[in-house]
Amino acid sequence: MTEIKLPPLARWELDRDYLSRSRPELFDELWSLETTRVLAMHRGRVLLRADSETPKLNLVTVDQVPTANLRVYLGKTTSATSHEANGAAIVLAIVNENSANQIEPDGSKWIGLRRLGVELADRDAGLFTQALALYNWHETNQHCPKCGTPTVIEQGGWARRCFKDNNEIFPRTDPAIIVAITDQQDRILLGSQGTWEHNRWSVLAGFVEAGESLEAAIVREMKEECGLEVFDIQYLYSQSWPFPQSLMLGFSAKADSSIEFLPDGEEIVKLRWFSKAEIAAEAKSLLLPSDSTISRSLIELWYGSPIDSAAEEAKNGHQ
Repeated sequence: MTEIKLPPLARWELDRDYLSRSRPELFDELWSLETTRVLAMHRGRVLLRADSETPKLNLVTVDQVPTANLRVYLGKTTSATSHEANGAAIVLAIVNENSANQIEPDGSKWIGLRRLGVELADRDAGLFTQALALYNWHETNQHCPKCGTPTVIEQGGWARRCFKDNNEIFPRTDPAIIVAITDQQDRILLGSQGTWEHNRWSVLAGFVEAGESLEAAIVREMKEECGLEVFDIQYLYSQSWPFPQSLMLGFSAKADSSIEFLPDGEEIVKLRWFSKAEIAAEAKSLLLPSDSTISRSLIELWYGSPIDSAAEEAKNGHQ
């Protein structure tokens, strides 16, 4: 393994300022500040600044966004290098079709996180990831999970409350483990799913089940997917994957390659041990995970440097 560098969507330069969420007049206060900036989002997509040579989120003033379906207070920027003033409040405004067309009628200019995440600077990568996670949560929690009654938004957009039973609902994440397995020859084990294109490979992953520790999930999932017993489990880093609400927890582990692996035949249909020399020789034809994924970060952490693989990687959304 080489020096650990955070995956693209694990970066941030934001004070989430959670104590301010409980203020009843929060948005009135924020709307009165000239420094407040708004990130408009439509169907999970955002706009970029037109006056920047590198991709930057288009954070606008409060009067530049028409009526929003809902607003979420994201926090205060701590970046000293971004266009906005350090300490400026950032609000997510989720807009409908009509408002989106008023802001920018060209639909091709509304960009998704999968395509953009790796190109953004730390502050904007964290902002977009946070905003998309909250957008997806609000989309699926408009009714109480206990009784089905509509919920009302509270806490600056960070909670919803049931009208009927006063039940509070908060944003949730689904933990998933993702593991770079290496053998006694320092080769990495990569797998391919049945629905993927030929020669697409990634490290193995799976969701943590109820009542299960991360370590137990790793042992179980790796046994299920490749038939190998893993050991020497080490935590590396994590990354949010808000599609719709996962938290990917990255690990390394060892396995004995003298024992024959066995793909499960359902999710994983092919497995292969890759040496670093083989990755280097075949990189131009390998379809590795996109640069925005933690799986790509894990592979490159093992490899020791960025990998120049097949050019389509930026378009795929695989883990």
